[in-house]
Amino acid sequence: MAIEASNEAGRQARIRLGMVGGGQGAFIGAVHRIAARIDDQFELVAGALASDPGRAMASAKELGLASDRAYGSFEEMAKAEAARADGIEAVAIVTPNHMHAPIAKAFLQAGIHVICDKPLTTTVADAEELVALVKATGRVFVVTHNYTGYPMVRQARAMVANGELGDIRLVQAEYLQDWLTERLETSNQKQAAWRTDPARSGAGGCIGDIGTHAYNLACFVSGLELDELLAELSTFVEGRRLDDDVQILLKWKGGAKGMLWASQVAVGNENGLTLRIYGSKGGLEWAQENPNQLWFTPHGRPKQLLTRGGAGAIGAAARVTRIPSGHPEGYLEGFATIYAEAARAIHAARAGGKPDPAVLFPTVEDGLAGVKFIDAAVKSSAGKGVWVRMR
Repeated sequence: MAIEASNEAGRQARIRLGMVGGGQGAFIGAVHRIAARIDDQFELVAGALASDPGRAMASAKELGLASDRAYGSFEEMAKAEAARADGIEAVAIVTPNHMHAPIAKAFLQAGIHVICDKPLTTTVADAEELVALVKATGRVFVVTHNYTGYPMVRQARAMVANGELGDIRLVQAEYLQDWLTERLETSNQKQAAWRTDPARSGAGGCIGDIGTHAYNLACFVSGLELDELLAELSTFVEGRRLDDDVQILLKWKGGAKGMLWASQVAVGNENGLTLRIYGSKGGLEWAQENPNQLWFTPHGRPKQLLTRGGAGAIGAAARVTRIPSGHPEGYLEGFATIYAEAARAIHAARAGGKPDPAVLFPTVEDGLAGVKFIDAAVKSSAGKGVWVRMR
């Protein structure tokens, strides 16, 4: 089953997309560009692709952008594109974390929809300001917690919402990597350098980079809201300035309990994002490295393997499934689902309306929740492991 992001009357014109960041040497910018094109709903037409104007122009040339749509700064881009009749309708922000807030603010004030990488900002105050600005402008704002786009994650969410697990008791999330086991940031590795720099990453290292993904996934699937947490943030690599391992106890509103472990020094793990949810009637287990499978165990009955597009798949999964069962669908397609959902919302905004209620994407409010999670965990750990209530 293929996703159709156009309306019933026929295909709508592609959304004119700009990008800030994501130039030469960047990782996530290329992922966004691929994701934006998979369902053919966006066309990249403008960019301020690097903080250095020369590198920004060189990056734009490599991507085939017109010279008059290649900008040396995001401020120049927001002003110029807002003044053009054919200016961008949406901007993708793929910079280090500390730049998310000022860039998003500039484009929202210019009347342009925003698709922003996570975490939303580096401070709660900045995140709250963006929430207020989105409400004031009425623009679409999407945070690219891409794992919420996987079909079997959507299936798990629907099963929980339909009561198939009963009352939720336990929610456990893990995100394990090993790429920062050594002090890679001293070797001119761009991705490691900014992620371990408090000035660019914010107060959290591992917790902001991957812990927020695990937290967002737990919230998205369980439907629960976190009440309080107790965290220990550790830095195992000598000389590193931010945490590289995170262990957190969770208390959810309604009485459920849980744990979250995120690590970038867990040797032998590549991208081990997993989620386990257990209720009074059954349990679910999902692992990102086997994304087309979801294990469901009804209480007192044998464990069942549900597969993307296979027997037992439900509508929530089918609407974001592109290819037949048995063909792997993973990271890029999950990312593309977020862009496809964003396209539906922007197409609806073009017509002055709202998207279908089935359209799901992480919102600016979800982004604020993630920043509050980081803030609470940092405070808990700094207090030598005290319970901190979410505010």
